[in-house]
Amino acid sequence: MIDVLDGQLIELLMTEPRVGVLEASRRLGVARGTVQARLDRLHARGVITGYGPDIDPGALDHSVMAFITLEIRQAGGHDPVAERLAAIAEVLEAHTITGAGDMLCRVVARSNADLQRVIDAIVELEGVVRTSTVIVLDTPLPHRTLPLVLAVANGAGS
Repeated sequence: MIDVLDGQLIELLMTEPRVGVLEASRRLGVARGTVQARLDRLHARGVITGYGPDIDPGALDHSVMAFITLEIRQAGGHDPVAERLAAIAEVLEAHTITGAGDMLCRVVARSNADLQRVIDAIVELEGVVRTSTVIVLDTPLPHRTLPLVLAVANGAGS
C-alpha cells in the first residue's frame, strides 16, 4: 500500500505543510521527480485527500464542541438527512453508525446556548426523529492519522 518513503513524505507534509516539492526532495534525499511521482500516486489512490489548511473552530469563536446522535425515520433514509445537515454550517461531520442511533454528528457552537440553537435546527430537519447530545469537555487526543500512516508504512499496520 505505502512504503517507508511514502510514510516519510506524508510525515514531512503533515508536520510542515508548506514545504515545497524541491525542499521535500532535499530533506528526504531523493530526486524531485520521485517526490512528485509519489505525491501524484498517493493523491490518485486517495491516500492524500487534500492540501488545505487545518482550521480550529475555537479560533472562529466556536469553542463548544459536541457529538450528537440522531435517530432517523427509516422511510426516508440517511442520504436526505445528510443533505439537510450539510446546510447547517456548525455540523462538521456526519457518520452513519450502528448501535443506539443511526447517525453521529460532530458539531460546534459559540456557547452552550448557541449549541441549543444548533440542536434545535437539527431536530427540525425532516427525517430526524430524536437526538442525544454529548458535550466535549476536553480533547486530550485530537484527530490524527500520522501514527497509522507510519505503522502501515513500516509494515506494522497490516
